[in-house]
Amino acid sequence: MLRVIFKEVFQVDNCLFCKIAEGTIPSNKVYEDDRFLVFHDIEPAAPTHVLIIPKKHIPTMNDLAAEDAGLIGELHLVAREAAKKLGVAESGYRLINNCGPDSGQAVYHIHYHLLGGAKLGALVQNSNSHA
Repeated sequence: MLRVIFKEVFQVDNCLFCKIAEGTIPSNKVYEDDRFLVFHDIEPAAPTHVLIIPKKHIPTMNDLAAEDAGLIGELHLVAREAAKKLGVAESGYRLINNCGPDSGQAVYHIHYHLLGGAKLGALVQNSNSHA
């Protein structure tokens, strides 16, 4: 039990996205309210590439609790509004959540990538899938 508590405290204290959400690290904000922040990715993979984070620290999708269901639902509504504001809602966009090391998750604070502004390629490397 002590190990889990220590891990959680360590992640919050050293979490890049928590620091961005609290304003100690600057970001190029698109949207912010008391529960969410949307900001431009510093290494964009598409002409439009923003990150959508809840301000509540949740390391991965696997760490969601039943009480977080409403938060994740609301995050999707924030994504929809961000897509409208960024001008990609009509042409289309991709919303991606990476979970764990094999997915490429680099920051262990749940977040979604919203990508658009161009015709996007395959979902995974060496794939023709666009579903």
